[in-house]
Amino acid sequence: MISRSYKTEESKENPHKVDVKQLYNKESAQVMHITLQPGETLKPHKTPVDVTFYVLEGTPTVHVGDESVVFEKDTLIESPADIVHYLSNEGTSQARILVTKAPRPTSQTKLL
Repeated sequence: MISRSYKTEESKENPHKVDVKQLYNKESAQVMHITLQPGETLKPHKTPVDVTFYVLEGTPTVHVGDESVVFEKDTLIESPADIVHYLSNEGTSQARILVTKAPRPTSQTKLL
């Protein structure tokens, strides 16, 4: 059995300059834990594979295509491949989101 906790994993450097921790990275999928402090946002980008966001804490805004919706914890949101998407935290407390990409991307995410 293998286990990982976002509390003990090291943050990965990323172009968004937010707290991102890789929890799983296999050919079949990639799972990242993102913590957004109030006012933090990811840069709009496109990912070449399907992405899901699972809200663990807080009320982040999920932007997919032309839609922007504030979601509460315990909500799963889908974003299809090659659609502009990003996350922002316009709330007053931190937001934690589990991000799954399946399969793991073999080409770079395109920042816009």
